[in-house]
Amino acid sequence: MRYDLFIAGFGGQGALLAGNLLSYAAIIEGKNVSFFPSYGVEKRGGAAMCTVVIADGDVGSPVIGNPSVTIILNQTSLDKFGAKVKPGGVCIVNTSLVNLEAFERSDIEIIRVPMNDIAMELGDARMVNMVAVGVYAAKTGAVSLATLEEALKSALPERNHKFIPSNMKAIKAGTEFAARKSS
Repeated sequence: MRYDLFIAGFGGQGALLAGNLLSYAAIIEGKNVSFFPSYGVEKRGGAAMCTVVIADGDVGSPVIGNPSVTIILNQTSLDKFGAKVKPGGVCIVNTSLVNLEAFERSDIEIIRVPMNDIAMELGDARMVNMVAVGVYAAKTGAVSLATLEEALKSALPERNHKFIPSNMKAIKAGTEFAARKSS
């Protein structure tokens, strides 16, 4: 099996942490992984994106021209990368910050998720990325929830391990949202 994912947002939304977390989870599950982060020079607010390729076999280039799945966290990312999703692919969109009215793609599945709203309901606006990870994991089955919880220990610095339960709460909220959308 092979999964390729492109995550795009602005600095501070946790796009790189989400990709790193998925990579660690895949490694724990014994899969091969490529993680390719990219970000602007700004500390916060600049472009932040990453590519994650998870495979049972060899992983080629970490650069993906047309990803199967894209997580879009902000409007600029949709405007810039929305057209790149592979026909038949999936675009998971943060509808709290993204207006989809001008986005016309009938050849892909668009999963509309109010990520900021869900994160705020959980009490922490910083959990947008973990909500997205939960939706992605539920939609694709690329990695399991149990493995994501274990991977948080590697993805987060030890001083932040106290936040693992709240991160898992946000991931589970994302998986529950995805389950409601597909039923």
